[in-house]
Amino acid sequence: MPSAGAPVLAAQDIARALKRMAHEILERNKGAERLVLMGIRTRGIPLAERLAGGIAEIEGTGPGGVPCGSLDVTLYRDDYARTGPLPLGATRFPGPVDGKVVVLVDDVLYTGRTIRAAMDAVMDYGRPRAIQLAVLVDRGHRELPIRADYVGKNLPTSDDQEVKVHLRERDGSDEVLVRRREAAA
Repeated sequence: MPSAGAPVLAAQDIARALKRMAHEILERNKGAERLVLMGIRTRGIPLAERLAGGIAEIEGTGPGGVPCGSLDVTLYRDDYARTGPLPLGATRFPGPVDGKVVVLVDDVLYTGRTIRAAMDAVMDYGRPRAIQLAVLVDRGHRELPIRADYVGKNLPTSDDQEVKVHLRERDGSDEVLVRRREAAA
């Protein structure tokens, strides 16, 4: 395993993974006609926007060809009572999801609890035909029976490690790092 803070994906690796994932999404769904991409706050949002752009480019539909929204799952989390109030972000559905294939997009899949919360949020909004999951990194250690449909990189980790995704839209650069988890003070 890389040393603390060692990059495991560089910008070109992330771009390549997202392009591959866009092709896989289109292939599995036989086009983009019924797709809605929902980025999970925080870094899932720019990843969803990039995937939507990649899908639109492949399909030749131009910008805005694939509906893309944002999802804040704070109020759906099962640890809300323990964490207390957290700042809320915007949830924005780009239109109805009834009968659509909703692709949830997140940066790292770990225990599966965030994805469970995201599915609850989507189901409160409407009744999609299907919900699929696209993640940049799957690091294992699932606590719930949740599996990603599209994965940029499977990255086995230990419980004492954390995966940090940096994206240019939020952090100024694209990279994925693995480092030792900091001990609680």
